[in-house]
Amino acid sequence: MEQRLQRAARTIADLEVALSQIEGLHDDIEALDAYLGSCEWQADRAADQAGCLPESLHRGVLSEDAIWNLLERYRDIKVQWIEWDK
Repeated sequence: MEQRLQRAARTIADLEVALSQIEGLHDDIEALDAYLGSCEWQADRAADQAGCLPESLHRGVLSEDAIWNLLERYRDIKVQWIEWDK
């Protein structure tokens, strides 16, 4: 039982940290959701395809899949949390 108590205490502490980090991501998630497919995103992607962006610049955000997959994972976690709480 002591091992169960210790494991549960560690896991709950980790979850508390993760939840506070997720709360801090809310604005970023909303901004990414609005950015994907927007005129700004399309202009940024066109600039990249035209070779106007520096090679050293990370381009994950210009991939439809990277943002889409992140948003889907975020939504899945929210659903999982709601389902778990039932």
